[in-house]
Amino acid sequence: MSKDFDPVHAAAHGYTRADWDDVSDNPEWTDDDFARAKPFSEEMPELYASIVETLRKRGPARTKTPISIRLDDDLVDKLRASGPGWQSRVNDALRRWIDDAPSAGLTSASSRRSSR
Repeated sequence: MSKDFDPVHAAAHGYTRADWDDVSDNPEWTDDDFARAKPFSEEMPELYASIVETLRKRGPARTKTPISIRLDDDLVDKLRASGPGWQSRVNDALRRWIDDAPSAGLTSASSRRSSR
């Protein structure tokens, strides 16, 4: 698959027409190249093992559950206006509020029901 040279894209990404035309450093793979290829774990086992170990030390990826919540329009506008990452900042703020529950006045649903 061959793409046409785009001088605007090239200038924006720091390469020249000569770079584009010089494919000798990275020729297109042949069927024989693919047949000889080995998995990374076999070709560089020490590096693979160190990457796997590093990932294990980080622990499992934290998962997030999509939910629907109703908030005042002006609040949502202000949150969105704060820029990219606003949902993560809301998540972090809620986490801090939950972690500080005794001082924040957060009570369990059962204690709220019993006080009615």
